[in-house]
Amino acid sequence: MPIEPASEATLNRAAALIRGGAVVAFPTETVYGLGANALDATAVARIFEIKARPTFDPLIVHVLDEAMLERVVERIPARAHRLIEAFWPGPLTLVLPKSAAVPDIVTSGLPTVAVRMPAHPVARTLLERAGVPLAAPSANRFGALSPTRAEHVARSLGEAVDLIVDGGPTEHGLESTILLLEPRPTLLRPGAVAIEAIEAITGPVAREVDDATRPLAPGRLPQHYAPLTPIRVVRDLASVPPAERSGAALLAFTATVPGYAASRVLSPSGDLREAAAHLFESLHELDALALARIDVEAVAETGIGIAIMDRLTRASAR
Repeated sequence: MPIEPASEATLNRAAALIRGGAVVAFPTETVYGLGANALDATAVARIFEIKARPTFDPLIVHVLDEAMLERVVERIPARAHRLIEAFWPGPLTLVLPKSAAVPDIVTSGLPTVAVRMPAHPVARTLLERAGVPLAAPSANRFGALSPTRAEHVARSLGEAVDLIVDGGPTEHGLESTILLLEPRPTLLRPGAVAIEAIEAITGPVAREVDDATRPLAPGRLPQHYAPLTPIRVVRDLASVPPAERSGAALLAFTATVPGYAASRVLSPSGDLREAAAHLFESLHELDALALARIDVEAVAETGIGIAIMDRLTRASAR
């Protein structure tokens, strides 16, 4: 598998590959991304091909700084400046009017572009050395579990990727929050930045949006983030009959219950942010066991718990 540690030489090679139209997987603070030059339509088309991603699903563009941001957006609303100051670099994606420099394939023909400034030092170094914004969805087959380690990328995409830069496990383990700003602030995808923190700056944020015919942002399809093993979300673990536990795996929030063939705990202390960081990695581990089912304990839908339940709801849809 084309995995190389995030050394100076590897990052220089990765940047050169990207400038030449290649596709490189790299770590961000959320999950691993599959990156190509966002201004090169042919390179971006390879992302869709490698992931088997439908072209109606837009990509997120990653930028190094506000100078690079100005290359991909037409304008920056005042509300966006306040959010940028508060949350960038970091796991917040803003949907803004796109510039003519961004190919339509990146935005699936929409007049807006989803953009964020990553905080991970490897991602930032790669952006600096490549000198171009990076279109970078999660580095996995479309609809599958998001990768939080380099080996997850290799297992999902293999030799189709020109290079996988290994920066170790990701910090948040959950994708960025996506926010549409105009005509009013609207949550398109809950993520690593809690909606309550955003509302402290913007005021009330709408949760409902009508994009049934064409998604306005990644991760909005009803079925997504799914392992091969079927998932069932359980509100009360004690209510699961013993006969349904044997042959199945359990992903519990704070503590396991007996009878399951295998189990993992997201956060013994009940910390939702710790649970989010371990969510996809734990699902990868349990999925590899090829058991009949994975029961996942529901968490409180507050703060980052909203994002956790969003992923579990989509992962369990069949």
